Amino acid sequence: MNEIILHEVGMRDGLQVEKQIVPTQTKILWIESLLESGVDIIQLGSFVHPEKMPQLADTDELFRHFSEPGRRRRHTILSGLVLNEKGLDRGLACGVDQFCMGVSASDTHSRKNTGMSTPEALHRILAIAKRALEAGKLVQVSVQSAFGCGFEGPVPEDRVLSLVKQFLEADLRTISLADTAGHANPWQVEQLYSKIFDLDPGIECACHFHDTYGLGMVNSFAAIQAGVKYFESAFGGLGGCPFTAVAGGNVCTEDFVHLLHRHGWREEVQLQPFIELARTASTFFGRTLPGIVHRSGPIPAAQLQEPVETR
Repeated sequence: MNEIILHEVGMRDGLQVEKQIVPTQTKILWIESLLESGVDIIQLGSFVHPEKMPQLADTDELFRHFSEPGRRRRHTILSGLVLNEKGLDRGLACGVDQFCMGVSASDTHSRKNTGMSTPEALHRILAIAKRALEAGKLVQVSVQSAFGCGFEGPVPEDRVLSLVKQFLEADLRTISLADTAGHANPWQVEQLYSKIFDLDPGIECACHFHDTYGLGMVNSFAAIQAGVKYFESAFGGLGGCPFTAVAGGNVCTEDFVHLLHRHGWREEVQLQPFIELARTASTFFGRTLPGIVHRSGPIPAAQLQEPVETR
């Protein structure tokens, strides 16, 4: 079994498209629930201009709060998304453990998301990543729109692999592929990750799938089969990129953890805190969230069959 690391991104990617502002104290309670689950990494927010994304205006405050002694589990990593040098400075000042940053393989998406072309964004991200590494921080870089673009359609594999190669040349070895538009299919997932591992078997690959067209979970399973290590998801299936043509939620954390438990994997991660948080968020936003298990409840352990061996 390949190692599976769970990266909960609901507090950032999950909330960034929500118009109803979640108060800081409510966010703190939600994050405390996530900490209770034992999830490996929690993304607290994004260092963007508060006027552009007011939902995430309290990101610095959240990091300062949970960086205080006793506020979190010792082994939990707190991650934050940065887009530019100013965001990195803010993150370094408030206690970020891991910086996440990315470049879109779609030039159209890149310009809508960052105001820069793909080459311009890459140049900037490589410089920021270098500074973060020099500061002793963990760094994850991503290729956004890696499996297709809502504006441009199919994205050539060579374009994705070229960006991965440039990350590797900069000694950036934790690399995520983000299905920003939700266009991925499981055959494409296995094929693209296989080609990335051919570049360097030592890469620590991550995945970030959106469930825009209902394929998020099967794509996650294909990533497991391909040897991917890090899996990003959001409680309740919240989320979606506001700069793509059709925004769809993330793979739902409690659904994915339930899948892992059915195979006897990551059983030390508690499912109930995710379920309760998804129900709380559903009440807060006044609508049913996309996830399934928080509504159906998990299959009782006594009714589970022995897991089937997978390759």
